[in-house]
Amino acid sequence: MIALGMEGSANKIGIGLLEHKPDGQVVVLANPRRTYITPPGQGFLPKDTAVHHRENVLSLVKEALAEANIKPSQIDCICFTKGPGMAAPLMSVALVARMLSLLWKKPLVGVNHCIGHIEMGRMITGAQNPIVLYVSGGNTQVIAYSEQRYRIFGEAIDIAVGNCLDRFARIVNLPNDPSPGYNVEQCAKRGKTFIELPYGVKGMDVSFSGILSYVETIAVDKLKKGQVTIDDLCYSLQETLFAMLVEITERAMAHVGSQEVLIVGGVGCNVRLQQMMESMVKDRGGHLFATDERFCIDNGLMIAQAGALMYASGTTTKLEHTTCTQRFRTDEVHVAWRE
Repeated sequence: MIALGMEGSANKIGIGLLEHKPDGQVVVLANPRRTYITPPGQGFLPKDTAVHHRENVLSLVKEALAEANIKPSQIDCICFTKGPGMAAPLMSVALVARMLSLLWKKPLVGVNHCIGHIEMGRMITGAQNPIVLYVSGGNTQVIAYSEQRYRIFGEAIDIAVGNCLDRFARIVNLPNDPSPGYNVEQCAKRGKTFIELPYGVKGMDVSFSGILSYVETIAVDKLKKGQVTIDDLCYSLQETLFAMLVEITERAMAHVGSQEVLIVGGVGCNVRLQQMMESMVKDRGGHLFATDERFCIDNGLMIAQAGALMYASGTTTKLEHTTCTQRFRTDEVHVAWRE
């Protein structure tokens, strides 16, 4: 079975192709991606991001087909991100998915973006039944599987951790290329002085907006005076945010009795987060699973993988139901492909 996946929920547009062999092996065929990058100090607006996706999506489909060396007739299903995400980018990609479905006479599968990250991570790393830390620009969740649902044990109650890092990068005017979070990570490596920041753990949930406001105040008041450096602020912010994530992940491990942790989502590429998480997991005699930027960051392959699992379990999406939603929780999805 060959599945085509289309992802465009935020500033990245990606097309993925993979094949599920009869023996259970999964073969990655293609995974091209483009990123909408704005000038330093600016975020990306939904309408402009949608224009970027419309301009790139068809060329990416052709690129993926050429790289995989397959024809449209060989594809079994077309999978697209139904949500969550930004409305205009989501709709621009769903429109193309519908068009290709009608043109090639292929069934559609609407995929939850968060489930895509989880199933991509499980497939690439081989993790069996891990506690999942899903960290990105739009979501922060601690997840465990139970009775055909991915259950949310804890989450951000305001802004996501990736959004916190991105907004701080804009405050101190760091570049958005290749991503603001990556540039915060590089600055943090040079940081030498830890600045104490608020610590926002609320039971199993976390809060980042107050920390962002506090560190913004420090940046505005003390950067120009030379009392702090951008590197020290990035270092302090990362250490504080990631310590919070490690704490709630460890609590979920203890509750479930799991010895595996899987980090997914764009922030999961951060090497420091992986180091801190691995230290905790090893202390508990467990194992950490993580991937690199090819699979952590939004991509079409993750939608193809989740969509292929859904299709194999008998799930398709009727054309009249291929609408998009900005709010689509991880635990709303019936995970029919797992026992």
